[in-house]
Amino acid sequence: MSRFVFAGESDDYRRRREELLAAEIALKDQVERVAEMRRALPLGRRVPDYVFREGAPDLGHNDPADVADVALADLFTDGHDTLIVDHLMFGAADDEPCVMCSMWADGYNAVAPHIMQRASFVLVAKAEIGTLRTFARQRGWERIRLLSSHSSTFNRDFGMENADGSQNPGLSVFTRTPDNGVFHRYTIGAQFDEQNNRGIDPYTPVWNLFDLLPQGRGDWYPTHGYMQRHQHVHEDRAD
Repeated sequence: MSRFVFAGESDDYRRRREELLAAEIALKDQVERVAEMRRALPLGRRVPDYVFREGAPDLGHNDPADVADVALADLFTDGHDTLIVDHLMFGAADDEPCVMCSMWADGYNAVAPHIMQRASFVLVAKAEIGTLRTFARQRGWERIRLLSSHSSTFNRDFGMENADGSQNPGLSVFTRTPDNGVFHRYTIGAQFDEQNNRGIDPYTPVWNLFDLLPQGRGDWYPTHGYMQRHQHVHEDRAD
């Protein structure tokens, strides 16, 4: 029986709530089984030591002299041998990234300090590093390590770039071995296959909270604009 039983509920409500509870527990068990299978994956292929471009930690400092090359193997920090990469849809010719991907990155920026207690975490985009950092500064992505793969085949090699240069969203996990080799462990994108999508939906709380609503997700779609307005409201109040 659910722990949440309230006075005045109808018999029909309680019956259907118990049916839902059983389904929720079954879903939880299935999620845990899938996570166990994912953890049990062997090492994938050894990958090249891709080189990215990175600027200063302070997004307000954008002197080109501060931009440097950084190798994939050097992204494993604080003694971690596991690296999570967020693939941001931000193409080389784009003025700004995908609004959906930005929503994901907003959440990652908030939880990055927690994630980095267990694994290294970075965001990679095809956009040139200056363009990426300009948008990131506007968005307030101060806690994510930002990297440009502008001159690399990294995105294409992991299914995040199409033949026409358009980008795809996703997450990848890499493992570093004692000999400093880097191996691919796992990649997931928005599409599982040609018939099934929502592959990365579990990795943002927005959709999960919408799924609690009686009206569900509906046809809602994020925009960049309301995030900027929210920031201005706080700035006005501070004045």
